[in-house]
Amino acid sequence: MNKLEGKIAVITGGNSGIGLATAKRYVEEGAHVYITGRRQKQLDLAIESLGKNATAVQGDVTINADLDRLYEQIRREQGRVDIVFANAGIGVFIPLEEVSESSFDLMFNVNVRGLFFTVQKAIPLMPDGSSIILCGASTATMGFAGLSVYIASKAALRGFARCWSVELQHRRIRTNVLTPGPTETPLYGKGLREDQVEPFKTLAALQTLTGVLADPDEIAKAAVFLASSDGAFIIGADIPVDGGHAQV
Repeated sequence: MNKLEGKIAVITGGNSGIGLATAKRYVEEGAHVYITGRRQKQLDLAIESLGKNATAVQGDVTINADLDRLYEQIRREQGRVDIVFANAGIGVFIPLEEVSESSFDLMFNVNVRGLFFTVQKAIPLMPDGSSIILCGASTATMGFAGLSVYIASKAALRGFARCWSVELQHRRIRTNVLTPGPTETPLYGKGLREDQVEPFKTLAALQTLTGVLADPDEIAKAAVFLASSDGAFIIGADIPVDGGHAQV
């Protein structure tokens, strides 16, 4: 316990799934956590479960003004950010022939552009030795029909982690990709018909060596490790927590 004592953390998309599970772990480890999300009601419910060492800031990572407002509030209240977990993301199943400009832009705006500016705008508030964690996806190194736009957007994160690790080397700010496999979250299977979701989850679970979907807390445990001093020698890496999904 207390591996993150006194740390200030930002988790985008922190109102559900992996983001919320990580926020809970960070609070338990002594951090004060700022969570973001687009839906105020979900943020309010999340804060009820997190307690006094968490703050919710409504906002959309694709809107730079929302990110500016987030970091200005943190600057006023805390003066710094020690951990950024860029977790907000979206994935929708769309066959190649049916991809529209709007669906393409949506996934890249959230998963790539939004993530980029989430990190860029945090840098002035980050002390030397801070940690940046990007939430990837095990499918980023695989091929799946109907997921080409999503997979391409998640594959970009590996390039970000490598470049930022070198660019921020002089400040000892570490950037790593945390790569979940199939995980039980509200967004899993988004874009499928209702009758397709459970069969899809069953098939995805069988593609891991565990035979089950990960609980979001399994990913959160790894996010604590990467944020803490335990992960101080891990830089520019892609850390899979995927039950072997993309490993064997």
